[in-house]
Amino acid sequence: MRVTYLGHACVSIEIEGKHFLVDPFISANPLASHISIDAVKADYILLTHAHADHILDAEAIAKRTGAKLITNPEILAHYRQLGVDGHEMNIGGSHRFLDGKVKIKMIKAVHSSSFPDGSYGGNPAGFLVNYQERTIYISGDTALTMDMKIIPHQYKIDLAIFPIGNNYTMGVRDALTAASFVETNNVLGVHYDTFDVIKIDKEASKRKFSDGHKRLHLLEIGDSLEVDDLI
Repeated sequence: MRVTYLGHACVSIEIEGKHFLVDPFISANPLASHISIDAVKADYILLTHAHADHILDAEAIAKRTGAKLITNPEILAHYRQLGVDGHEMNIGGSHRFLDGKVKIKMIKAVHSSSFPDGSYGGNPAGFLVNYQERTIYISGDTALTMDMKIIPHQYKIDLAIFPIGNNYTMGVRDALTAASFVETNNVLGVHYDTFDVIKIDKEASKRKFSDGHKRLHLLEIGDSLEVDDLI
């Protein structure tokens, strides 16, 4: 499982040559100006909620690539009206993709969800992406929640992808606690620095995790990591 950071909360997870793109917000992100949405690969697009900074490029990428959306019923209904189809899920449910090799479970996130025009975007969510013996937890935009403690009872989390910018989501301190709750030693930080209100001190953030005997990965936009290398 190869994870590439594409800025803000957008990542691409490559599994057996297929690309699971998460929350594409690229074209309006000045920090990701070197990433072209015309070059982004996608076979599936996972949308955690309907805020503009998570769905902005979903329609364009899906129509160019033929990617199927994986999201809640309300978001998928919105995109079906635009000519984009996919697989709807809801919190607590799971489904297998890629000929049954990849299991994706939709789990609770504590946030809000509405489209840019203010219409209802369904419940916000996160995803567990399981392939063979490896599991990535994509929390989506969320607060720290005790529900996270349920996850390690069913899954061993090899990498958690957490928002760390504070203000709208968890900050670094809560993300470190969340890492303890889900019993992982590796966190990929997202949802930071894009806007002034979510700028962080990167070195101080890494030290906080290190002091907690965990590792915070802060990738340059366009860079990747291999989950197997973290084990």
